[in-house]
Amino acid sequence: MTRRPRTPVAVRLHPRAATAAGLAAFVGVVAFFWPFVVAPGRFGSSLTPPLIFGSLLVLVLAVVFAEIADGGIDSKALAMLGVLSAVNAALRPLGAGTAGVETVFFTLVLAGRVFGAGFGFTLGCTSLFASALITGGVGPWMPYQMFGCAFVGMLAGWLPRLGGRKEILVLALYGAFSGYLFGFLLNLSFWPFSVDPHSSIAYLPGLPFTQQWHRYLAFDAATSLGWDTGRAVTTFLGVLVVGPAVLGSFRRAARRAHFEAPVRFEPVGGEDSQPTGTERWAGPL
Repeated sequence: MTRRPRTPVAVRLHPRAATAAGLAAFVGVVAFFWPFVVAPGRFGSSLTPPLIFGSLLVLVLAVVFAEIADGGIDSKALAMLGVLSAVNAALRPLGAGTAGVETVFFTLVLAGRVFGAGFGFTLGCTSLFASALITGGVGPWMPYQMFGCAFVGMLAGWLPRLGGRKEILVLALYGAFSGYLFGFLLNLSFWPFSVDPHSSIAYLPGLPFTQQWHRYLAFDAATSLGWDTGRAVTTFLGVLVVGPAVLGSFRRAARRAHFEAPVRFEPVGGEDSQPTGTERWAGPL
């Protein structure tokens, strides 16, 4: 098996940042799967669990970004994050409104693959946040979309390292899988409120988990499978067609940025010279 040399990771999760990111991921999972553990209206008629969890997601995201900034991400990685977030925010309105076609996921997959799971997680959040601000799509659904894309980018960073055509094929297959995964997760956020309660695919509080799960699978297949297929096909073809070129560009940028290389400063005249108040950058070690 051909293995590609390791690319420097853009966002290095230190223990404190990793703990915060793990907490965010856990809260995200709870927010998506709340219908299987909490009934709507349990905390009051106006404050339903989705809104409560959505507020928690925003708060936890703020903690995650603060922790990642504490030594885990430098100015070069932050600049790369800003550029790719802007690109995704500009690309998203071009596809999301027609038959499930989605133009953002292939960028999340490739960036998460090259720059690491931490970068992919952060890029998924910032891309959807920027897109929501540009398109006016801010609402209770936004935290779910942010975390759905964050999971897509994060999982891409955990894929096994391969080389050549095998890598592109694996990424393309994962891109198709991520299209279905995103739709599956997002449907959980509104399923309890979108179907007639007397329907056989509606959410019914109090049912055993197996029956509730069967109802949701039927709901997802009936209402979203075609849309998710459009997203999966778009991402699969996007990775196959432009994946090699984009991967090459990302890897060249990562090598030139030296994300993980330490830097040192030394006097102009060398180690034996007396300090003069003027120093020069010696570059990455």
